[in-house]
Amino acid sequence: MDAFSQIILLIALVSFFSFQWLFHSVSPWISSRVCPGFRRLNPKQKIEWNSRTVSTFHALVVGIFCLYILLFDDAVNQDPVWGDPTMVKINVGITTGYLISDLLLIFYYWRAIGDKFFVIHHLAALYAYYYVLGVGMLPYFANFRLLAEFSTPCVNQRWFFEVLGYPKSSRPNITNGVLMAAIFFLVRIAVMPVYYGRMYTVYGTEAFYRVPLGGRGAWIFSSFCLDIMNIMWMHKIARGCYRVMRARDRAKAQLHENGKGD
Repeated sequence: MDAFSQIILLIALVSFFSFQWLFHSVSPWISSRVCPGFRRLNPKQKIEWNSRTVSTFHALVVGIFCLYILLFDDAVNQDPVWGDPTMVKINVGITTGYLISDLLLIFYYWRAIGDKFFVIHHLAALYAYYYVLGVGMLPYFANFRLLAEFSTPCVNQRWFFEVLGYPKSSRPNITNGVLMAAIFFLVRIAVMPVYYGRMYTVYGTEAFYRVPLGGRGAWIFSSFCLDIMNIMWMHKIARGCYRVMRARDRAKAQLHENGKGD
């Protein structure tokens, strides 16, 4: 194992233990002091709260790093298949540590946060990241996928509002819902032409055929499956946002009518 691979392994290990520490110590300590409602939650809700807090922190760190790489890493942008993966490996190493940490928590607290879908998602992601960390290929596409993390904070915030008892028609909930729909669309749907455009430009090239068959399968098949799910989720989010907005408008109209009657 070369020196850089050892550094990436160390990054993944530090990431794993850091996210465990955030879950078990930092999130409960901060949440109980910043949000009084946290203390009223039952044990299962506190477990999911801490899990989502860690998830939000990971999403922000990795998402910002991902955006920096897309904007300023010329090596990866010029050669999306075999470009120098140094920066991407660091980012994927952080995510690998998080995914393993989250898997451990899911299995340990299965009754509170157990979800087969998340287990499959995490294992599939770890399999795909093997080709980035182990082989050093497809850095652009692996990093591009991490843009989706920007939608995670709003998704988690919706759960926080729900468990704290905020009405769906409340201003914070509606604001978060609109932001969630807009960000989800931007980082998961609107970017599809860019992603598949780059995929099309390398398809059939020498660089493409240097990718092992398993790597090509993990890349192309997982991309299609993930984006089908993204489209389905976007449809559900848009419908939910529309229903809440309509309910709020009807409530405002009713108040206006009642005011006229008085």
